[in-house]
Amino acid sequence: MSGFDYAEYIEAFNRGDDAALIDRYFVEDFKFIGTTRAYNSRAEFLDFLRWAHDGVREIIRPITVLESDNSIFAEIDMDFVATAPRPDFPFGPLMPGDIKTVKFFVLYALRDGMVTQLKSMTWPAEYHVSKAPMLGSHAGQRAAFHAYATAFSAGDGARFGSYYTDDVVLDLPSAPLLEGRAAIVGFYTAMFERVRETLTINHLVVDDGGIAADIISTFTAHADAPDFQVMPLQAGQAVSVRVLVHYTLTAGRISHIKVARAGQPELHPA
Repeated sequence: MSGFDYAEYIEAFNRGDDAALIDRYFVEDFKFIGTTRAYNSRAEFLDFLRWAHDGVREIIRPITVLESDNSIFAEIDMDFVATAPRPDFPFGPLMPGDIKTVKFFVLYALRDGMVTQLKSMTWPAEYHVSKAPMLGSHAGQRAAFHAYATAFSAGDGARFGSYYTDDVVLDLPSAPLLEGRAAIVGFYTAMFERVRETLTINHLVVDDGGIAADIISTFTAHADAPDFQVMPLQAGQAVSVRVLVHYTLTAGRISHIKVARAGQPELHPA
């Protein structure tokens, strides 16, 4: 037997540390052959992975795996989760919050627990793929929450709104309940005309039923906002506040958001 643990490899791949993955699992003279590109060393392949994964998390979801003594053949539904704009992405342009799934067929040649060659073929993006629930405890779903937060911070209502159920409820401190995706996206769209909110995630606790998040919300005024609910702001000023947020998940989407302040607002002068 090759001594190669494919489940362990997938877990390492999905952690997103490309250098550690290459060092642990690929021989020095590793070769990659893909549909449109080929590499003749693991150093070349690492350079490619660093470029491909710039602002994008790649997540393996194996569908079918066939193993022999010295090879593995895998059908994979590969999720690409964007936290930065990637207009040049190989499988089509991505913006923060996007999740694109591509069917891969991969043949791994193995020796002594290491990959010596990888051959990869793909179908067009979203063609005959399975789709995982957007949010939850799996590595890709955790990555998707960061993508959601990035889309929210970018003010992209269409994309961050796609993470909500139709009947989502937002419970903010000292504010009326907002009910429904359209109402919540509309509320933030109006707010972002004067004040943008940036989410900095300190810590997450995640399971398939919900997400508990320790977050710093930073509100930056692009126009005077004397009636802003956190504190009055002049154009150019910003205010940060630590909040604890619980997101209830239903079938992988956010169905309820409860926000509680965990600190006093801190003003940042213009």
